[in-house]
Amino acid sequence: MSAPHLPVAIIGGGLGGLTAARVLHVNGIESAIFDLEPGPEARTQGGMLDIHEDNGQKALRAAGLHDDFLKIVHEGGQAMRLLGPDGTVHVSTEDDGDGDRPEVDRGDLRDLLLNSLPDGTVHWGRKVTGARPLGEGRHEVAFADGSAVTTDLLIGADGAWSRIRPLLSDARPAYTGISFVETDLYEADTRHPRSAAIIGGGFFIALGDERGFLAHRETDGSLHVYAALKADEGWLDTVDFSADAAAKAAVLARFEGWDEGLRALVADAETITPRRIHALPVGHRWDRVPGVTLLGDAAHVMSPFAGEGANLAMYDGAELALALAAHPGDTEAALTAYEEALFPRSEASAAESAASLDSMFGTNGLERMIGFFTTGPAGP
Repeated sequence: MSAPHLPVAIIGGGLGGLTAARVLHVNGIESAIFDLEPGPEARTQGGMLDIHEDNGQKALRAAGLHDDFLKIVHEGGQAMRLLGPDGTVHVSTEDDGDGDRPEVDRGDLRDLLLNSLPDGTVHWGRKVTGARPLGEGRHEVAFADGSAVTTDLLIGADGAWSRIRPLLSDARPAYTGISFVETDLYEADTRHPRSAAIIGGGFFIALGDERGFLAHRETDGSLHVYAALKADEGWLDTVDFSADAAAKAAVLARFEGWDEGLRALVADAETITPRRIHALPVGHRWDRVPGVTLLGDAAHVMSPFAGEGANLAMYDGAELALALAAHPGDTEAALTAYEEALFPRSEASAAESAASLDSMFGTNGLERMIGFFTTGPAGP
């Protein structure tokens, strides 16, 4: 039996893939998304995102969803605090409602996009095991359940460890030298009032000694925290994350001498999860290959220190869809136009992200970030 054939197949149902499918739909082009998760509620979708006016919000406008997006914005979420290791507050700004980077819960944003698609657009539980060219721009995608599809246009929106990227590039993400330990403190105002008071109403950074804490207050009242530090790639493997007490002790040993209120963001946490930060080379690009392209982290995964990952993924998805709509019947012209804009755009953001990593986790990271937030970024 031959595999079903689809005009457009999108691998990955994250924000970028969903945006691409939605903007295609708005422009009368139907597509199918294949996602490895068993269903839309299979896992939580992470923390808060600031959606930027110049890319993420443009994508939502192209999707016809900007007004609905404004309804799910987290009021007060653009507030920001920057502290030192001793707990001193060096920068504090309130959310006055006129910023251009409103905060939104990633899960709420994903639901907005998902619910905007026709029923049946997303095919759940379809983990890709491989993809191969069939000639003349067509490709076959094989799944772990033994099924397969063929397609005229294959879009890799499947994240940092993309199974589609090898069709275009040999590049693989490399460890950036920064490891995260992610924690959650639930019902913060009642169960963790000290931590809630330290974090405030929006985004929070504490930096010093090539390490720090990054945190957000979530819309459900919880605190979502990343303990971030320079570490060898194998350090997380030396920590037993199946035993919370041992894991917390190992992390807190790297924050010896820090303010106890900051250390409580790990010590009092209800969850603790390790994460290594990887990135593709700055300026990653590929030669044009007929019938296939990438977007989001599959194309340009970078460290999160420029805050551009989700915004770029959505913008990529929208721009790709708009290019296809602008070149009906000429997929290669559309992909050429899309990639010619994608490469310099993603290179600039990746360079900014790498520079921010160096600034934040350098020997004078706190001082550099105080300068950034009070006088703006330094020149070259």
